[in-house]
Amino acid sequence: MIDIAPNQITHKLAYGTGSSVIVQECQICGKGELQPVIFLGFLPPVNEMQRVGNPPKEQASYPAQMIYCRHCHLVQLGLTVDPAVLFPPEYPYSSGTTKILRENFAELYKDCSSVISLKPEDLIVDIGSNDGTLLKNFRDGGHRVLGIEPTDMGHVARKNGVPTNIEFFGPAAALNAKKENGLAKVITATNVFAHIENVHEIVESICDLLDEDGVFISESHYLLNLIETLQYDTIYHEHLRYYSVIALQNLFQTHDLEIVHCKRIPTHGGSIRVYAARKGRLTVRESVGKTMEEEEKAGLNSLEGLSSFRERVALSKLQLLSLLHEIKKDKAKIYAVGAPSRASTLVNYVGLDDNILDCVLEIKGSYKIGKYMPGTLIPVVDESRLFDDQPGYALLLSWHIADELIPKLKDKGFKGKFIVPLPAPHIVE
Repeated sequence: MIDIAPNQITHKLAYGTGSSVIVQECQICGKGELQPVIFLGFLPPVNEMQRVGNPPKEQASYPAQMIYCRHCHLVQLGLTVDPAVLFPPEYPYSSGTTKILRENFAELYKDCSSVISLKPEDLIVDIGSNDGTLLKNFRDGGHRVLGIEPTDMGHVARKNGVPTNIEFFGPAAALNAKKENGLAKVITATNVFAHIENVHEIVESICDLLDEDGVFISESHYLLNLIETLQYDTIYHEHLRYYSVIALQNLFQTHDLEIVHCKRIPTHGGSIRVYAARKGRLTVRESVGKTMEEEEKAGLNSLEGLSSFRERVALSKLQLLSLLHEIKKDKAKIYAVGAPSRASTLVNYVGLDDNILDCVLEIKGSYKIGKYMPGTLIPVVDESRLFDDQPGYALLLSWHIADELIPKLKDKGFKGKFIVPLPAPHIVE
């Protein structure tokens, strides 16, 4: 078991409006001596998008540096930004608009049922429940559900028939949920568990709300995938931590939890689904030890193993700029496809602007249409423009689902070429 600093669990970050706090102690073990892995410059919040047509105005940006703790092996961001800035009430992300997420949440329900036996009266709580897409699967399976969501997406979930408390998750939210609904058999946190600060307080709140025989299921973008496929575009201020299974085990064991099962899943370019339960309550499956062995072989547990990442990122950036330079020399138009949060990092780190990209395309109904990409004057427009205008090239900012996107866009009538920016920039005819 790793040592935890005495003040780590109760440590609070104090923010002024729009402020940030430098991370000087590891978010898991509380130790100092944090070592830099890569610095991507100063990036704007990925969801701070100005409306198209408004004159440019001052926009905050924050340093984005990935750092490593040699004690508990957590890779983390070197700065925390006020959550009120990162997750405004008008937060534009909607999980229900993405097919791969809808399919993943349906699969999670089936996978969960193979790990723990669920009864109709059991309560399932989803932290950061967004529009309720995940919980619909449990609700339709006959179980009680409750979402906890701080943004206006909670109102969308309610309209979709998913009971939702609109608040940030923490001790007060856990107490409210327990008073109103009792203990939860399953608590889920998908693509949010790496986003929430004061992680020990969050895990304590989960333990307070969790049934003695319950499970906590987290899904987070997986550090091994990030390193293997050069996904520097997933480094932004919402993502405070970049989890490996060994780092998660070090976190959970300080709260008398243990990982009982883990599984790599395809969402967000490669994520890890981790089941944690109170020690001794469930059988620990072989998947846990096997995954930790893979991480050890990949060098995730040492700075030396992570050292080549920065060099590979720099070369990839130069390769992409070179490729775009050759295209623009011929005066060809380039439209970008997809405006996920990760697209903001790629656009700003590489230095793309509206002189290079005419626009970014989103599917009809996206909350991002009619706004500029963060830190730029590149407008986000309806996907139909790709087929009406027929530009020479489509840059896939959602490159992690290129295999799904390319045939779909071809079937809809796009006749141009595709640019896949990562891990090695290349053109697909």
